[in-house]
Amino acid sequence: MIRPQFALATLFASTLALASPAHAVTEIQWWHAMTGGNNDIVNKLAADFNASQSDYKVIPTFKGSYPDTMNAGIAAFRAGTAPHILQVFEVGTATMMSAKGAVKPVYQLMKDAGEPFDPNNYLPAITGYYSTSKGEMLSFPFNSSSMVMWVNLDALKKANIAEIPRTWPEVFEGAKKLKAAGYATCGFSNAWATWANIEQFSAWHNVPIGTKANGLDGFDTELKFNSPLHVKHLQTLIELQKDKTYDYSGRANASESRFGSGECPLFMTSSGYYATAKGTAKFAFTSVPMPYYPDVTGAPQNSIIGGASLWVMGGKKPDDYKGIAKFFSFLSDTDRQAKLHQESGYLPITKAAYEKTKTDGFYDKNPILQTPLKELTNKEPTENSRGLRFGNMVQLRDIWSEEIESALGGQQTAQQALDTAVSRGNAMLRTFEKTVR
Repeated sequence: MIRPQFALATLFASTLALASPAHAVTEIQWWHAMTGGNNDIVNKLAADFNASQSDYKVIPTFKGSYPDTMNAGIAAFRAGTAPHILQVFEVGTATMMSAKGAVKPVYQLMKDAGEPFDPNNYLPAITGYYSTSKGEMLSFPFNSSSMVMWVNLDALKKANIAEIPRTWPEVFEGAKKLKAAGYATCGFSNAWATWANIEQFSAWHNVPIGTKANGLDGFDTELKFNSPLHVKHLQTLIELQKDKTYDYSGRANASESRFGSGECPLFMTSSGYYATAKGTAKFAFTSVPMPYYPDVTGAPQNSIIGGASLWVMGGKKPDDYKGIAKFFSFLSDTDRQAKLHQESGYLPITKAAYEKTKTDGFYDKNPILQTPLKELTNKEPTENSRGLRFGNMVQLRDIWSEEIESALGGQQTAQQALDTAVSRGNAMLRTFEKTVR
């Protein structure tokens, strides 16, 4: 005779078995800073990975600007609620490296998960930024870019400018003609104020931002961007700002819409702006390498990468890490990387994806997407153009921007602004140096 209690227990267990999935899906939280067309690409990558297997589900969440996203991730780690994957812009590398226990290095992640992984498969100009001196990758390159100059070809035609400006003197002259042709509020401009006028400017002209290879060779670095060349450039911008031949567009990239709307015909910003430009600009446009001063010996040199990488946060379960490793392998697929590069304007992170894009003849029809690659590989990098790795870089950029903004507003000279930016920055670097020793 079957006891009623046993029958009920059996029925209850059977009901649970029918109601429960065959296995639980492990969720992987991915916090990012991508907007516009690139936000759509992030969502599609996650959806495609989720559809490719049934064990893991990547959940992307937009957390604001690059600085906002990094700060949110660090705060969440301290509170014990960090995401699994955190997108951090390239200048946050030193800060993430110094956060002991907060991250799990990618090379260790892939090894522990048993996923095929060879750092030599990735473009060295990109991976070097995110690796130790031994070549161990600390974070996973994702949306790597460089700064380029976006050009409104219809505007140049309207202003009777036959050739695209290539040097700074040509840009200044072209901007004056554009302003006279009806672009009254902005002849040229740039997003990312310090990236454009200090970081990329220095590398492109092979002059130091700081000592110790811009911090890559040690945290005991000192800033040096108050040189005669830097001062000359900023002083010229100050003069051109007075009548809007040049018009300052802020510290981050919210101002990129000034190009897409047609307001600013010459605009320097990330090559990763391509997807948004393609979707918003109602005029013919292209991109060309950053301008340079022709009287600077050896210029142009090579650009440095921008964009961001994916950092794996510490304190997660082994199965979580296995899922993250599989997602990174998914992202590294040659066809997927080639397509991502071609759709977003960000650089292919693997050599195979770059070669495939060239072999397929993509650049013949879309030379605009090869512009940042030509910049990065223009010459063999020097100590001044390998990149930069300064601690507290988010705060440093704010300090530098404050002084630049003050100068553009007529409160101080270019020399005063850069001298103060250097001295304030050096004080912050000494504070950071103490925290990592």
